[in-house]
Amino acid sequence: MAIQSIERELYIEASPDVVFEVVSDPEHVRHWWPDEARYKVIPGTPGEIVFGDPEAGGKVVALTVVEARPPESFSFRWTQPGGEPATPGNSLLVTFDLVPSGEGTLLKFSETGFREEEVRADHVNGWDYFLPRLAPYIATVGVRP
Repeated sequence: MAIQSIERELYIEASPDVVFEVVSDPEHVRHWWPDEARYKVIPGTPGEIVFGDPEAGGKVVALTVVEARPPESFSFRWTQPGGEPATPGNSLLVTFDLVPSGEGTLLKFSETGFREEEVRADHVNGWDYFLPRLAPYIATVGVRP
């Protein structure tokens, strides 16, 4: 049996250009998601995100940008074993699709590729915490951090 994906939709009172910048640029991403984000917004480029202090039980997670089409879509693969290229068989795919809506943007989020229900449940909890932080953060910034 296939394990379901995670899908969420959020309306954000900002243009798709601004929302794209905040969900893709590591300088913005670290304000609403991980503690650190180190990658280039260039497809195929590997990088990493850091949750907490790796010296004190925190976690470094590999990330590879898959697609960057401003201001429409940003996606990346993550959770692959460190040092290995991200593939559909060893990583999860996160996609942010941005659709203009009135004066703002409808953000359509998905994460796919789960192989274990426990991992999916953990990510559901994580995204339910982190995604609601986007709109309040965007309300406090311009396009550049």
